[in-house]
Amino acid sequence: MDLLMIVLLMAMASVVVVLMIGLGGFAKGGAFNAKYGNKMMQLRLLMQFIAVVLIVLYVYLRGTGN
Repeated sequence: MDLLMIVLLMAMASVVVVLMIGLGGFAKGGAFNAKYGNKMMQLRLLMQFIAVVLIVLYVYLRGTGN
């Protein structure tokens, strides 16, 4: 397993972690959700963008034979 694949897996895991924290806060409601709900959504979108860019980079590099 190469370094790019490890970074890619960590990026995907971070998306799952942020999603679970956001869903947990939303389900519980209260002060945490009121304060951090929107920030968690924004962070999840950023993590997803990074993960998708890494996936595209991985596929591109594997397609060129490197």
